[in-house]
Amino acid sequence: MKNTLDDEAVLAYLKSNPAFFDAHPDALPVADRGTGVVDFQQKMLGKLKSDKSKVQQLQRELIENVRANMNNQSRVQTAVLTVLEADSFEEFVELVTQHLPVILDVDTINLIIESTSKEVPFINQAGIRFAKADTVEKWLSTGDALLQDNITGSEELFGPGAGLVRSHALVRLEISEETPAGIIAFGSRDPEAFMPNHAVDQIGFLAQVIERCFRIWLVQG
Repeated sequence: MKNTLDDEAVLAYLKSNPAFFDAHPDALPVADRGTGVVDFQQKMLGKLKSDKSKVQQLQRELIENVRANMNNQSRVQTAVLTVLEADSFEEFVELVTQHLPVILDVDTINLIIESTSKEVPFINQAGIRFAKADTVEKWLSTGDALLQDNITGSEELFGPGAGLVRSHALVRLEISEETPAGIIAFGSRDPEAFMPNHAVDQIGFLAQVIERCFRIWLVQG
C-alpha cells in the first residue's frame, strides 16, 4: 500500500527539521517566472532582508533614545548645579524661573504655591505664583507628577505664558510642614515635549533638589 503525505504532514516535518533544506539544497525549486512555481530561496532572502531592516530600525531608535536620555541627563545636571549657585532666595527663584527654561529647553517654569492664611517668609517674591487652596490636589490628586501632551496651557499654572504651553510636566513640591503645598510646572510649546508615557525620574530628581533648596532658604530667612 502506497503511503501519501498531505500538506499538513509535510509542513509539520519541515518545521520540526529546519535544517532540511541546508542538507538538501537541491530540493529547493528555482523560480520559473512563466510557470508561477514558488521560489523558496527568493522568499527566504526577502524575509531576511525584511528582518534585517527591522533590526536596523530598532537599532536606530535605540541609539536615538540613548542619545536623548544622555542629553536630558546632562541638562538636568547643569540645572542642578545652576540652582546650587544661588546666593540668595531671590536669586534662587530667578534661576529656577528664568535660567532653567533655557538650560532645559522648555518655554516656561513656574513655582506655584497654594495661598493660605499662614504667613510664609519670602513668599511675596516675583517668580512665585499663588494658587487657590486644593490646587495641588486638583492637578495631582494623590500622585507626585503629571505629564500631559497636546493641551492648552492653564493660566492658573502658567499665568501670561499659558498661551504658549501645549504640553506640561507638573511635579509636587513638599517644601515643609509649615509651607503650603506647591507645584513646579514645566511648560513647552512642543505638544509632545511631555507625554504621559515619558519617564519622570530625571525631572523628578530636579524637583527634589529645588524643593530642598527652597526649604533651606526659608529656614535661613
